Amino acid sequence: MDFLRIEGGHPLQGEVTVSGAKNAALPLIAATLLTDDPVTLSNVPALADVRTMNKLMGVLGTAVTDHGNGHHTYDNRRITSFRAPYELVSTMRASVLVLGPLLARFGEADVSLPGGCAIGVRPVDVLLDGLAALGADITLDGGYIKARVAGRLKGAEMTLSKPAVTGTENLMMAAALADGRTVLHNVAREPEVLETQTLLNAMGAKVKGAGTPTIEIDGVDRLRGVTYTVMPDRIEAGTYIIAAAMNGRGVRVLNARAADNQALFDRLRDAGVDLTVEENAVTVGPTRPYTAVDVI
Repeated sequence: MDFLRIEGGHPLQGEVTVSGAKNAALPLIAATLLTDDPVTLSNVPALADVRTMNKLMGVLGTAVTDHGNGHHTYDNRRITSFRAPYELVSTMRASVLVLGPLLARFGEADVSLPGGCAIGVRPVDVLLDGLAALGADITLDGGYIKARVAGRLKGAEMTLSKPAVTGTENLMMAAALADGRTVLHNVAREPEVLETQTLLNAMGAKVKGAGTPTIEIDGVDRLRGVTYTVMPDRIEAGTYIIAAAMNGRGVRVLNARAADNQALFDRLRDAGVDLTVEENAVTVGPTRPYTAVDVI
């Protein structure tokens, strides 16, 4: 698609269903590397980044089965490569999510820096410092992160220099198979981080604290396969809700998880938007005059 053409003046009404969250699906796909049992994820969104992630998993040796309708199975019994090439990482920075799981389960991983050999600030320093604290030997060579560990990673306590989402998720996954307890302070608190914890625990991990500034992980020897449903996309839900508030005659947004959008709902109600919020759906009343509000 080269462009979008939008013809205004048509009030929105009816129902729309929110798809699965891309920012949750990507770390969940990477987490499947932690087990040699098949893992099936449902409600996976049909997006380019998901296709890229599946392609990367295939390069590593994962047998990826697309059952259609958002159902994908990942079988990691025959991983043949521990290298995430620049050609894929450069098109999707989230590809670095495979670093922690590969290192934790296989003891090695070579992952291209998102910017390749480009000189400048590395956005993954939080992750690299964390993996080093867990006992990994980290080197940078030719634009690649090369991580190695003899035996298993070792639990450690650390404070992240900033609450990076990808760094937090990656370290959670790595620590899930480490020896001993890992305590992460100043972590990201987004709902997608909590979603990663929920999947890991469903697989047999021992993780708690996601959604707060501190996460604790007690390493286990092995994780198991599971069938899991990806959370709905809170950003997509919020976009539909705001659009309906701007120019709607009554819109019901399905598969919108209220807990993930509470701050948005509070501000919209302050402005005078008519919202009826259920556990997994939101109804936006007809557009009307609103009151200005401050948002931080």
